[in-house]
Amino acid sequence: MPEVDLGTTPLRDLNAALHRLGPDTNESHWTVDHPAGRHAIAAGLAAPITVEINGPVGYYCAGMNKLATVLIHGSAGVGVAENMMSGFVHVAGDASQSAGATGRGGLLRIDGNASSRCGISMKGIDIVVKGSVGHMSAFMAQAGNLVVFGDAGDALGDSIYEARLFVRGKVKGLGADCIEKEMRDEYKQALHEVLERAGFDGEIDPGEFKRYGSARKLYNFKVDNAGAY
Repeated sequence: MPEVDLGTTPLRDLNAALHRLGPDTNESHWTVDHPAGRHAIAAGLAAPITVEINGPVGYYCAGMNKLATVLIHGSAGVGVAENMMSGFVHVAGDASQSAGATGRGGLLRIDGNASSRCGISMKGIDIVVKGSVGHMSAFMAQAGNLVVFGDAGDALGDSIYEARLFVRGKVKGLGADCIEKEMRDEYKQALHEVLERAGFDGEIDPGEFKRYGSARKLYNFKVDNAGAY
């Protein structure tokens, strides 16, 4: 198991070593100590490896992740798992704004709270937040699932397309074209599958959540809806 101390090893050297790994590498489990909030740790990974980071990270940790599992034993700065393609990113603490932004696949789990714009423009990623999320979360969210155990801030799902939002707590306010929708059995099952992949198998009742999504009134411009744009 390769062990890297960022107190003595330059971050550029760590990321270069991770980027050289192929799909059949024997160096499949890495640990990173003393991250000290450095930016872009383990960004751009493209191999089925596990990277454990022991401490808080800065901007864009695990950005553009593909195939890898990144475990962050601490909090994360802006844009954790941004533009994620596949794999699994787990933040044991809180996440700053734009967590999972533009994510196209994979799963992001946040054990604490996520700040504003969580899941902005998500395009297929699944995001599970055990705490609450800030304002403008899931803004222009196109596909995927945002699951929030706690509360959601103002303007949730503003200008949303076809992503599905599940919130167990209170929603301060819904954004343009976002409405509450019926929590039918098919959506309970879909939510159950996301929770199971996130490691909450049988712990949480999907029936405790409310579902939110697009009213589909802003897909095409209509003058009657001009005030909502």
